[in-house]
Amino acid sequence: MRLIHQINLAFGALLVIVLSLTGVIIHYVLMDHFVGKQKDDMQALGVAIQNTISADPPYTLSSSVAIASGVALPVSGVEAFISDAEGNVLPGYGTGYATTSSALTEAGSMTSATSLQEIWNESDGRFLVDIQPLPQGKLTLITPMSQIKEIERALLERFLLVLCAAGILVYAASLFITKKLIEPLMKLKGELKKVKSRQFSDVKRIKAGGEIGAVAETVHDLAVELDRYNRVQKQFIQNASHELKTPLMSIAGYAEGIKDGVFEGEGARKGLEVIMSESGRLSKIVTEMTLLAKLDSEEDIFKAEPVTVQEIVTETVERINPLLLARDIKLKVDYAEDKMTGLRTVADKDKLLQALLNVVSNAARHARTTISIKVTAVEERISIRIEDDGSGIAESLIPQLFHRFVRGKDGDTGLGLAISRAIVERCGGSIAAGNAQTGGAVISIQLPSAA
Repeated sequence: MRLIHQINLAFGALLVIVLSLTGVIIHYVLMDHFVGKQKDDMQALGVAIQNTISADPPYTLSSSVAIASGVALPVSGVEAFISDAEGNVLPGYGTGYATTSSALTEAGSMTSATSLQEIWNESDGRFLVDIQPLPQGKLTLITPMSQIKEIERALLERFLLVLCAAGILVYAASLFITKKLIEPLMKLKGELKKVKSRQFSDVKRIKAGGEIGAVAETVHDLAVELDRYNRVQKQFIQNASHELKTPLMSIAGYAEGIKDGVFEGEGARKGLEVIMSESGRLSKIVTEMTLLAKLDSEEDIFKAEPVTVQEIVTETVERINPLLLARDIKLKVDYAEDKMTGLRTVADKDKLLQALLNVVSNAARHARTTISIKVTAVEERISIRIEDDGSGIAESLIPQLFHRFVRGKDGDTGLGLAISRAIVERCGGSIAAGNAQTGGAVISIQLPSAA
């Protein structure tokens, strides 16, 4: 069964239950109200009769007593009679309020002592009774419940008609509202099918309000991100195949040439050197690709712990120093304040060290004479700025600099800065590239400060 039918069926059943309970409650409330009102009127009428009847015959009562007693309901439905202590009706005491016999005899005889006793004990549910003491005995006023029930039934029927009409209107409104609520869900279901079929670029934004709108917005953003990731992965595979093909072709070409005797002596030796060099480059590409894949998909590979920034920077300088000496490049490290020497961040120490080594070694390949590393702290962020005095980064290359297999002039595998970005982001930081006013390249790393 479709969701819209389930909701309408459930709401309809709930509406029927609520209306039924409301009808029952109204029935008892009306009965209680009418019975209470009738008892109050009978009691007021009994007091008026009691105060008017004289002790000497004839004991008649004028109809003006009804007005003097303040009784709002007509007294034609009430029978009043006087009886002695033994329960015998005194015929000489007529009140003038006896109704026609058909109005009361339909509920039972009023003449027998047995019937009077049942009425006085209020064990006969067909009558309402009010008893007032008199010197002659008892003044008994009775009225049949059937009259009250008829009035209550007529009023209840009108209430039920109003409730049913209101229920129909509410149910019609619920059908309209449910359709409005379910329609975006049905559209969202169609868009999710596109996601399932990997048609990420075809997913449309569903307009809706409230939580449904928030879910629809999330689904659209998810589709956009999956589409971007899918394109990046395709581009990565294409670039990876190209990057791997080049060294493999060199290795295969020289190996086949040496096998066939094309290269001999010095040529064979140079061919073997090329094979070894390309094998090393191929191994490095595979290693870096594997690391990138693990950084993207595996949680256990990244072991975060508090590490001292100065310790990471110092170890980076020590490891990169042989390359700097070979290129005759000077490296300067500047800490903005003395207190920053003990500043810490939460990161995987080995991975963060590798990220800094990738950035500094990239700067060493492009610097002319100097590389500077400046460490500062702003609020709860640690900034590590690596600047060289080289020719800088081409403006067209800056937006894609941290993408995989994007290489600038004299680049290596095109994966180093991509790995650095993945590591820094896993640390909760960010990395950006630009050019300094002096013309050199600037790589800025932002890391969260550990408490």
